[in-house]
Parts: sequence; C-alpha cells; structure tokens
Amino acid sequence: MDVEQPSRVGALLRDWRRRRRFSQLDLALLAETSARHLSCVETGRARPSRTMLLRLSTALEIPLRERNTLLLAADYAPAYRESSLDDQYMASVRSALDAMLAAHEPYPAVVVDRCWNVLTGNDAMSLFMDGIPSHLLEPAPNVFRLALHPDGLAPHMVNIGEVRSLFLERLLRQVNATGDPELRALHEEVCRYPAPAGEEAVAEPDVPASQPGPIQVPLRIRTPHGELSMFTTMATFGAPADVTLSELAIELFYPLDEFTTKTLRELAAPPGPEN
Repeated sequence: MDVEQPSRVGALLRDWRRRRRFSQLDLALLAETSARHLSCVETGRARPSRTMLLRLSTALEIPLRERNTLLLAADYAPAYRESSLDDQYMASVRSALDAMLAAHEPYPAVVVDRCWNVLTGNDAMSLFMDGIPSHLLEPAPNVFRLALHPDGLAPHMVNIGEVRSLFLERLLRQVNATGDPELRALHEEVCRYPAPAGEEAVAEPDVPASQPGPIQVPLRIRTPHGELSMFTTMATFGAPADVTLSELAIELFYPLDEFTTKTLRELAAPPGPEN
C-alpha cells in the first residue's frame, strides 16, 4: 500500500483537529468512527475512505475549499465545484445577490469573498467609496484595507481605535479558524498600518456625543453630511454545494440613530423637480 498520500491526509486531518482543539476521541465520536482508526489515519497506517473523509470534514467544520484539498491529498476527486459568479450555473445566485443589495437601499450593502475583497455593492456604498484613492480600489477594494489604511476611511472614523481593535480581532479569529494563508497575509499587512494616535478622535463640535447603545463598537464615520453611526450584520448562503458560494458573504449596514437614518434616506432620494 502506498502510504505517502494517506500520510499527507493524516497530517492535514491532525492539523485541523488540533485547530479545533478536539482530542482523537472527541473527533471519533462526532464522526462515528473509532479513536483507534482515526489514529491510524493520522499516522498513515490506514487510508481513509472518501465517505470517511467527508464525515470527518463535516465534524471539523472544514471549509469546502479545504475539503477538496483533503480529498485530493488522498487521491480522490473534489466533492465541491468551484464556479465563477459569471457562470450561467450561478445565475440564480447573482439574481439573489442583486435583489438583496437593491432591497437594502438606502442603506449600504456589499458582497465580499473569503478574503473580504468587494465583489459588488449597492448604490449606497458610494458613501464609503467617494474620495478613496485608486491604489485601494484596484484590482478590487478590500474591506480591511478600506477601513484601516491611512489613505482610506481611517482618518474619517471618529472611533478608529475601537474599530481597528475590533477588525483585527475579527480577522485573526478567521485566520485561526481557517488557516487560510491569504487571510494570514492580509492580517499581517493591516497590522502594519499606523495605529491611531489616541483611543478616539475628537468628534465634530456641532455633533452631540454618542449615547450608549446596544452595539459595543459602532462605525462612527465623519462625512460632509455629518457624523453617521452604523452597525453591520453578515448574511451567508445556507447549505452551499459550491466553493465560491460557500465563501460569499453579504455585509449589511444599518443606521444606529435617527440622524443617520434620515441622512441616508435623503441622500438616496431622487432630486426634486427644478423650478
């Protein structure tokens, strides 16, 4: 028996198990196998079946992209297709995304990939994109670069210290959960951006201090229209069978006060008739 490929599979499985902080017994119970068999798989003494690999992947909550990597390491065909959003196969997904983005107007919404690159957004996203230099927009804008780069939104964020800490913590959790090298490189890059001078920049003198609210770290952005305060939620597709679809996320921005609600609605309103 060729043990080279099973050994590689075993090493990958062991890395994922340790990343999830499971013992061999914990994982064996979740995957309905024995700890002894799992030990043999990890050490290369046993070659896992395709079904077993998929069961272990489910128990470990391994991303679909990495499940394909695991299968290929064991000389099995990938289980999950990876499509382009432009494919006819993804037409229903594009329609769903367009509908969600349009329905969320006049509030900003954006679709991102696994590395937080912006794939598309609604018209209200122009609030964040206006004035951003081209080097942060090409080849594609990235949420973390837009928010934290000194040439991006960072100078306009009233609470940039809080936002920076929250964003870096969120990104590091994702790096640790996925082991994705591209995400790790992004985290290392944005960590090198200059940190804010203080915990919080000074708010505009004519804007009342923000009151305590249900969101611990809102996005407080200084704009030509006044200080806007927002929070975000993330939406993903349930039970994806495609790698690209599994990595898409829709970030939806919501106003946190009446001033922001009124301002965003007024910005989205069509111009009145000329006299």
